[in-house]
Amino acid sequence: MNSAAPTPTTALDQDTLNQLILTIRKFVDERLIPLEAQVSEDDAIPEEVIQEMRELGLFGLTIPQEFGGIGLNTYEECKVVMELGRTSPAFRSIFGTNNGIGSQGLVMDGTDDQRAYYLPKLASGEIIGSFALTEPDAGSDAGALQTKAIKDGDDYLISGTKRYITNAPSAQLFTVFARTDPNQTGAKGVSAFLVDASTPGISLGKPYRKMGQQGAHVCDVIFDNCRVPATQMVGGTAMLHKGFQTAMKTLDRGRIHISALSVGCADRLIELCLSYGQERTQFGQPIAEFQLLQGMIADSKAESYAAECMVLDTAQRRDRGENVNTLASCCKLFATEMVGRVADRAVQYHGGAGYIEEYAVARFYRDVRLFRIYEGTSQIQQGIIARNLLRDAKN
Repeated sequence: MNSAAPTPTTALDQDTLNQLILTIRKFVDERLIPLEAQVSEDDAIPEEVIQEMRELGLFGLTIPQEFGGIGLNTYEECKVVMELGRTSPAFRSIFGTNNGIGSQGLVMDGTDDQRAYYLPKLASGEIIGSFALTEPDAGSDAGALQTKAIKDGDDYLISGTKRYITNAPSAQLFTVFARTDPNQTGAKGVSAFLVDASTPGISLGKPYRKMGQQGAHVCDVIFDNCRVPATQMVGGTAMLHKGFQTAMKTLDRGRIHISALSVGCADRLIELCLSYGQERTQFGQPIAEFQLLQGMIADSKAESYAAECMVLDTAQRRDRGENVNTLASCCKLFATEMVGRVADRAVQYHGGAGYIEEYAVARFYRDVRLFRIYEGTSQIQQGIIARNLLRDAKN
């Protein structure tokens, strides 16, 4: 049975939100930032830190309070994510899916039983979710997916390969998109399934060695006649062949989230430059005193501030119930491209030191490069914006 999805509301009064932000800022400054180099070197987040994240409620930031989460609306989520962006993105990645694409489809389209069973476990961090959509031949063109789910009695047999799946090595729950109607092409005829990671027929590929974001693990997930009860279809039989509708509903919020993260990363990079610029001297004075370098800092701050304003405005519009599809893509395009420019300036600002691994700007330079790719590439965002504008101009 499906009842109406919980309605997003302001979960916290201003004082409580401010206290949450201060708590997370302290956690970032005192626990996460000091561990950045170790996590990069070990390619692993210490288990005790993940447990602290659970205790802080980070796995349930956006999950409704009735299911054990904090229930932040989009604006509140963005304010929190900007704080989390001030440290290595790998830390956020471990709980990001639980708050985004791993839970929001359930919140909006799941059955009552599915919400009651899975959302409390996702909110507490008892289980880590993973979103299995991308395939070897289906990335930006997600409608080209070939993974099949064949009806067999009261079950479905899922077969296919999913590629570059974040958190797959540590996930207990996969949200898997598979074609349930082979006669339909594109986005039609696809359903979403909730699949326990221990289900027979699932195997994992070797984790990829990535350019950046060490500590966030990605691998292929292979399904070989994996038997899944029909009751595990997200939304039940009412959502048969409608899995992409569920996926699309999660995208706007996810893109706003990544945009807020980009703002947080940009602000950290600016902080690093300001600190280094006052310590490093050349020609008898701190390099922060040179106007050309001041111009780099000014450009970075202006762009970061512009992105912050875009993100918070779009978040508030979404919370008011407006259609923000175009604006969410504008945020994703501008903010992720912005942080790439800020990271490049930060490396240049540091000179030779910026190319040395022990300096955080070198790690961030690699880490933020991914933002322009996932949750829809910059080129996909450009296409969405242009198509929407052309559509609106014709009406």
